[in-house]
Amino acid sequence: MLNVLAQVEIFKGLCEQELEVLAASSVTRQYPKNTVIINEGDHADSLYLIDQGRVKVYCSDKNGKEFIMNTLEPGDYFGELALLDDDRRSASVRTMEKCTFRIIYKEEFQRVITEHPNIARVLMRNLTRSVRKLTDKVKSLALQDVYGRVTKVLTTMARPREDERLFIAERLTQQDIADRVGASREMVARILKDLTIGEYIGFEGRNIVINGKLPASY
Repeated sequence: MLNVLAQVEIFKGLCEQELEVLAASSVTRQYPKNTVIINEGDHADSLYLIDQGRVKVYCSDKNGKEFIMNTLEPGDYFGELALLDDDRRSASVRTMEKCTFRIIYKEEFQRVITEHPNIARVLMRNLTRSVRKLTDKVKSLALQDVYGRVTKVLTTMARPREDERLFIAERLTQQDIADRVGASREMVARILKDLTIGEYIGFEGRNIVINGKLPASY
């Protein structure tokens, strides 16, 4: 458990004793696939650390259409702001497969930082860095057109493999990508088709492979 906490970005800089205190204050919960863990607008009272499985973070408009903000894997976390404020959840989270979480509840966390105030100082410093990264990401998306947003999603999710090409392990549908970039499925389909014709990308089953550097513009 200490290794998991030490790898969590918001807890970086804590000593082993402080990590042990946090570990002791957490509980373990398991949830099956397609379970909504938190709903947008819910009262926020806990931080979730993903031990096993994957989740998607999303928002819905008034018509129920989902916009996927992110997918998270083991070692990732969500709900961290709940430890510091009394606001409501800003997004929903649903499991994509069977998941195991370590959960730290606000009430227990408040007790911990009263006894170990350095934990709060480190957490706030790390959260500030995370907010700055998020601001840069939002600014980048706002300044890019649909093509730029699509290629940004592809390159961000891709990982290198032995043949020096990039591989996206998650099986993305055209609608998945459209939801992430805030565009129509038809527009995304056209972009992917043109990238395929140009041999910039290819498909292995339902997985996308990036063959080389993608064009800067469409």
